[in-house]
Formats: sequence, structure tokens, C-alpha cells
Amino acid sequence: MDDARRMALANLHAVAEACRRCPIGYTRTKVVCGVGDPHARLVIVGEGPGESEDKQGAPFVGRAGELLTKMLAAIGLAREDVFITNTIKCRATTDEGGRIANRAPMQEEMANCREYLDIELDVVRPRVILALGAPAAKSFLGPGFSITRQRGMWYRGPNGADLMATYHPAYILRLTGGNMNEVKKLVWADLQAVQAKLNEASVSTPAAPQASVQAQEPEVELKLDL
Repeated sequence: MDDARRMALANLHAVAEACRRCPIGYTRTKVVCGVGDPHARLVIVGEGPGESEDKQGAPFVGRAGELLTKMLAAIGLAREDVFITNTIKCRATTDEGGRIANRAPMQEEMANCREYLDIELDVVRPRVILALGAPAAKSFLGPGFSITRQRGMWYRGPNGADLMATYHPAYILRLTGGNMNEVKKLVWADLQAVQAKLNEASVSTPAAPQASVQAQEPEVELKLDL
């Protein structure tokens, strides 16, 4: 079963590499499909690849990825325990006075890439999906979703998975002072809710051995120290 899932994901990667549905398919360096445990109970869905991801061909490998690794560690998980992907598989950019910068994915780009995301979710079949950032959340919950008002709430996701949205690590890194500390507290609360949901799923449905998720007392500044 593990080999079958890995083969399905490898085949998806090959198809995505040939994709030119969007203009960004011609400007990317590498296609960036999901990586991680094909049997993961938790799937992380971000917005799209940034500069580092575009160069390396893997999601969340830049500064935001370093923070995501710390966020997962705070609830007892390693990157290898989860499956990490994005709403789009190519880097979306804009020209800011001659400097190429990242931008949020357009609705059309997410729609063109949705088939790839759906296949990843069909293959992995997670119990919990954590959407990072408003674009990722809106790809599941519609354009009216508000990350400030609706983060931390549970929704029904694809294949019956429990779905929650929280702030994107890149957004946290752009904040300073008290604003950063306040958002970190909110994200920590969301992570604890994800941890509890994973523990609940482990108790209710016996599954193949997974990395244990141990309850931890929150120390926001320590756990999500930048």
C-alpha cells in the first residue's frame, strides 16, 4: 500500500511537471508538489511555492518552512510525520520595479491546480487538514472566508477530513513586537486544537503506528521562538 501511494504521488509529480495551464508554468524553475508521509493523519496546505521552494522543488523550505518545522515540533510532530503541500505547484510572482517578488495565487491558478491538490488528498486520506493563510483556506471554504474571524474553527474538508485554517508562517514572520506575540498566541491555540483532534482520532479509530503526539503545556514565546 505504501509503495502504491508513493507511486501515485510520483506519477502526479510527473504530470504536474508537464503542466502549462497557467503562465506561471512557463516561468517557474521547478514544479513543487507535496512531500511527506503518504499515510499522514495531518496534511498541511499552504498557498504556493516561494523563491526557495521554486529553486529546490520542495514546499516550505525557506524561512517560513523553518517556522513551520518549529510549529509542528511544538505539538510533537516532525515534518516526516505529516504531508505538506500547496494550493498551487508553481511559484506565482510579480515584478516590483525590476525585483521579482512572490504574490498570492490567483483564483484561476488555484482552480487550474485544484486537480493536483485533490489527487494528493485522495491518495493520503488525512484525518485532519490545516490550511495556512487566507488563500489556502478560501480554496476549501470559498472566497468569503475571513482568516481573522474564522481561523481556529473546524469545518468538514475533502473526504470527510476535519479542516481548520490558521495564519501562514510567512505572515507571522512579517509581524513585529506585540502584533507578532498576539498572532503567535492565536496560532499556538490553533495548533493545540489540531493536536487534540489528532489525539481524538487516534483513540476513536485504531490506525497504523504513527509518531506519538504528546500533550504539552503551552509556552508561546519558547515553542514558536523565531
